[in-house]
Amino acid sequence: MLFVQGTRDKLAEPQLLEGVMKRLGPSASLHQVAEADHSFHVLARSGRKDDDVMREIVAKLSDWIGATAGQ
Repeated sequence: MLFVQGTRDKLAEPQLLEGVMKRLGPSASLHQVAEADHSFHVLARSGRKDDDVMREIVAKLSDWIGATAGQ
């Protein structure tokens, strides 16, 4: 199971996610999106745009699906 979370996400507590991931074991992984909030929006001062973030997430998801499907 892949979790994707922004590092500025104020709605999801990292400690709770860590507990869930521990219970799920090695099948769980986390991808943190730097400077993104709960909706994966980034501040202009980050130097990134929302489209950049979406491309990052899609690429990570694609890689994860490819790795998972190969198991």
